Amino acid sequence: MQQHNVLILDFGSQYTQLIARRVRELNIYCEIHPYNKPPKNSSDFKAVILSGSPSSVRSEDPPHPDLSEIRGKKPLLAVCYGAQYLAHFSGGLVGQSNTREYGRANLSFVKKEEVFFENISVGSQVWMSHSDTIKELPTGGLRLASTHDVENAAYKILGEDTYAIQFHPEVYHSTDGKQLLENFLVKIAGVAQTFTPDSFAESTIKDIQAKVGDDKVVLGLSGGVDSTVAAVLLHKAIGTNLHCIFVNNGLLRKNEFSDVLKQYEGMGLNVKGVDASGRFMKALAGLSDPEAKRKAIGNAFIEVFDAEANQISDAKWLAQGTIYPDVIESVSVNGGPSATIKSHHNVGGLPDFMKLKIVEPLRMIFKDEVRRVGASLGIDKELLGRHPFPGPGLAIRILGDITPEKVAILQEVDAVFINGLKTSGLYDKVWQAGAILLPVNSVGVMGDERTYEKVVALRAVESTDGMTADWVNLPYEFLQKTSNDIINKVKGVNRVVYDISSKPPATIEWE
Repeated sequence: MQQHNVLILDFGSQYTQLIARRVRELNIYCEIHPYNKPPKNSSDFKAVILSGSPSSVRSEDPPHPDLSEIRGKKPLLAVCYGAQYLAHFSGGLVGQSNTREYGRANLSFVKKEEVFFENISVGSQVWMSHSDTIKELPTGGLRLASTHDVENAAYKILGEDTYAIQFHPEVYHSTDGKQLLENFLVKIAGVAQTFTPDSFAESTIKDIQAKVGDDKVVLGLSGGVDSTVAAVLLHKAIGTNLHCIFVNNGLLRKNEFSDVLKQYEGMGLNVKGVDASGRFMKALAGLSDPEAKRKAIGNAFIEVFDAEANQISDAKWLAQGTIYPDVIESVSVNGGPSATIKSHHNVGGLPDFMKLKIVEPLRMIFKDEVRRVGASLGIDKELLGRHPFPGPGLAIRILGDITPEKVAILQEVDAVFINGLKTSGLYDKVWQAGAILLPVNSVGVMGDERTYEKVVALRAVESTDGMTADWVNLPYEFLQKTSNDIINKVKGVNRVVYDISSKPPATIEWE
């Protein structure tokens, strides 16, 4: 990626990724790096944003970045902790707030003549999330905005393009947050809005050609959006040197192995189907812990790809459809302070025994961006509209240990649910849907006889990138019919429930 436009220094806030999302929505490329490990090429970035943090500047050992190469030299926006940091270490005063400042607030004062607040008025709603407050501005500080409870809600440093805000413009509840980011990045910092699907595809293809050269690449296809878009980018870059492998791990949706192979016919891709379901089932035998299952699946994938790659003469690269949320959730971004949520089977590198190097064309973009890139490449709309499906497949939708019988039950339940969404015209209104087999039985009655069978949960969410999500309010009539169809058609299930949890605090998948 050549367009190093905006650098986001992460102090450990769970909102940091949302900052990146909002910046990307402005067609501006950005990267997240830990505050204590800034990139060596920081001079390539045209503006810098400091994130929030769960830490306090008043603690004994607060996050303390070296901003000597940034402050006063590049446009700088400090958010929440960043704003407190600039005040605390530059002649101001940060103290504990008399009241905890969390949630919605409204601007009661705005310095309207400032470009920073252009098109933002008194009364605009912002989102606060802090227990410390800025009581005195730093040397050279000029107050730009206040709320009823927070006098120094925003300020700038005179003589610098340095701005600071106590609220979070990146969250949905800050109604003019995107406008404020645009004012800073475009009107003050002069960052070009050139990060488009076409520009990403063009630069990525060139990067692949420069990185891979004439080497052969092995790509694991899943039938999903990410691996498909990665495959098309690689194919445009290296042509017949790309060898695609679609593995049946025994944990796919009903008939998915054959359906996906047919799907790729006519796309010009060199695809080989490999049935390794026995290997995966053996690797999962007796495992119940979610992380243990994920790692077992990841190891099995590596073994399969290694075996297949050895059959391809001179294969030197393994390509993956890893996207930014996978990286963020798996390994706190770039080794930074953000919390690890869960591991992903396609993140974290390869073991030493493998001779393949990794190439990940989509590693730095979000799911919605992947779809837009796919559309720019001319990929079929129906394929791009497929719901995300987890890499470990149904293994993380079966709570507890995995058996062929449980997989068969869940495949049938999932087919009823997904096909029902499609026939009811609801599929495209849902970002992701699936069924979960719970590790409990419940008492039921069928034909005047007692049953003691499995419980399944249905899950349908709306989202844009998978970082946050809310449950979909599916019509009662649809849920009623789906529940009835599952119980009548799938032997072994006598109860259906619907998951109404949002992310956060829950995750989209149950494991």
